[in-house]
This record gives sequence, C-alpha cells and structure tokens, in this order.
Amino acid sequence: MSIKLTVNGQAATLDADPDMPLLWALREDLQLTGTKFGCGMALCGACTVHLDGQPVRACSTPLSAAAGKKITTIEGVGASKTGRAVQASWVKLDVPQCGYCQSGQIMSACALLAAKKKPSDADIDQAMSGNICRCGTYQQIRVAIHDASATLSQKGA
Repeated sequence: MSIKLTVNGQAATLDADPDMPLLWALREDLQLTGTKFGCGMALCGACTVHLDGQPVRACSTPLSAAAGKKITTIEGVGASKTGRAVQASWVKLDVPQCGYCQSGQIMSACALLAAKKKPSDADIDQAMSGNICRCGTYQQIRVAIHDASATLSQKGA
C-alpha cells in the first residue's frame, strides 16, 4: 500500500504495510536513524518523534496513523527555535553519557517547551516521565530544559 508522509518538512511516499511501526519506516525506509529502538513497547521513550507537534512513540505508532500528518524526528527538530535551544542546552551542559536515549529525551523536552514556555520541575518530571535514561542523567536533563526555557525567554520565542 502506498502511504504519503511529511517527514521533517519533506514529502515521502512509502510502499509499506500500514500496520508497520513508524519507527521502522523512519529507520529502514527513510534512513533516519536518529530515532532509536529501545523496548518496542512504548515504555522507554527512545523512539519518541513528533506527530503534528505531539510526542508519540514511533515503535507503537502504525504507519497508517502517521499518513497525512507532519512527522518531526531528531534530524529535523533543530529547524525550530525550540529545537535549536534544547539541542544547544544539551551540548552546553554535556547532558548525554552513552547518548542512546537522548534523541527521545530531546523530542519530549521540545514538546514540553512548545506547550509550556516556563515549566516547573514538576512539569518537567511529568513530561519526561515516559523517557528512561539508563545512565541516570535526569538531573542534567532537568537543568538543560530550564536552560533552554531561559534562552527562549531571552529571545522572545
């Protein structure tokens, strides 16, 4: 079946099973490997992407659910002011250790800051609760989200 997608602002048409997880279409068919496979059950957050601006788990989202919607992956999130601010804070504060979960962490952080410009620690904890980091960088992630929020506030974004 032919499925039309818009990924990171680019149109794509895939001949694929509509039940195939979006994750595999992104990684295998479109070669966008920044989105990671973690658990395959939407529990760890490593596969988080944005679907029409909302964070979703690509491992459990069927390709058919993404048809006709705007998909943003870690490769495209830097095109927005929020994405650039979050990525810059991650680098500035040296958040990643092994880095495997970080694309999902960044995608969730960007969705949070798009919805709430000045999140509290509780807001951050709630928004990020579905993202697991085996290295335990949660405190650095929280600091980086606050840093990105401050940067965005200064720039009037």
